[in-house]
Amino acid sequence: MTKFINPGLTQTSRRNVLRGSVLAGAAAMSGTAAFANQRRSAIPRIQPPAARFIKAEAQAQVEAEPADLSGYTRVKQELVAPPFAPEHEQVATGGPKIIEITMETTERLMVVDEDTGASVWALTYNGSVPGPLIICHEGDMVELTLRNPLDSQMEHNIDFHASTGALGGGGLTHIFPGEETVLRWKATKPGCFTYHCAPGGAMIPYHVTHGMNGAVMVLPRDGLKDADGNPLRYDSIAYIGEQDYYLPKDASGEFLTYEAAGDDYADSLEAMRTLTPTHCVFNGAVGALTGENALQAKVGETVLMIHNQANRDSRPHLIGGHGNYVWETSFSDPPLTGLETWFVRGGTAMAAMYTFEQPGVYAYVNHNLIEATLLGAAAHFVVEGSWNNSLMEQVVAPRVFET
Repeated sequence: MTKFINPGLTQTSRRNVLRGSVLAGAAAMSGTAAFANQRRSAIPRIQPPAARFIKAEAQAQVEAEPADLSGYTRVKQELVAPPFAPEHEQVATGGPKIIEITMETTERLMVVDEDTGASVWALTYNGSVPGPLIICHEGDMVELTLRNPLDSQMEHNIDFHASTGALGGGGLTHIFPGEETVLRWKATKPGCFTYHCAPGGAMIPYHVTHGMNGAVMVLPRDGLKDADGNPLRYDSIAYIGEQDYYLPKDASGEFLTYEAAGDDYADSLEAMRTLTPTHCVFNGAVGALTGENALQAKVGETVLMIHNQANRDSRPHLIGGHGNYVWETSFSDPPLTGLETWFVRGGTAMAAMYTFEQPGVYAYVNHNLIEATLLGAAAHFVVEGSWNNSLMEQVVAPRVFET
């Protein structure tokens, strides 16, 4: 649908190459003074929340009966970078599956806004903001191998809103640099759900607002349906992660640059306390899904738009289109129909389906238009096909009129 420009890596433009060369040259001349800020304080070693309960949960697992995995077939799901979706069946065939996936926590410097030079040490799953979309069916099990590279600065974990169990698996997946863990959980509820890192305390919002979140879609085994039980099918998925950033600035209003992941911890906490994001973007950066990076579709194509917002409420709107079918909460409930604007509750993912009827450029925006136009919460669909004058026609071109 669009080329993968996100994350982790600065866009390869002449401006960025020069900008990187200047920083590197300055660093060579003056050491770490080239960076706007030094490590303010050591990254806090976070104790997992309610450690005694986590320990009790782990002990309870030891004492519990082993899970009955008979009848399950193991399959590997190759995760892909957003806005794409992994290969999957819309209607499940065969019995339930154990879907094996692997994710690596990656800390990497990412340009958020090329025009201002704003950047962030993004904390990511598999290097992208948002993390990759995971797709399974109700009754399947997801078996995640989570790895934290040895060169990481911080511990990480994962909380699956789709799972059943204390802390969504967060208490069982805390891994320090150089460690890995395996977590298996059963998808018991159909719908779209967020996942995110939750190490404990202030580190929870710190990690989430540094990009460490993504979405899981749990499809009904017989696929999506309308209120009358008729099957609904989509031709493609557009996976959109809305990310709010709170990037520290210096006294003159310039964005600060940091040498390593975690160096901005103290400054970020102060910025986060304002509850006012400096950026609110789709898929990690301003322009990640517009212009040359726009999503592609054709007239007659049905697109399932999956929207994840792990921290703040959002109100998506497709300018020139509609939400033909919208699942704001669960696939268990009948979809809402014909919506002009829909709602993403903070800490959730949801889905909206639309069949494009006209060619042209459609803007998909957070309809807090301040956030869309000033903070970056916008994407474009470029749709090819034949124009239909019965749906819209310019009857008279702009002209001067006499008074």
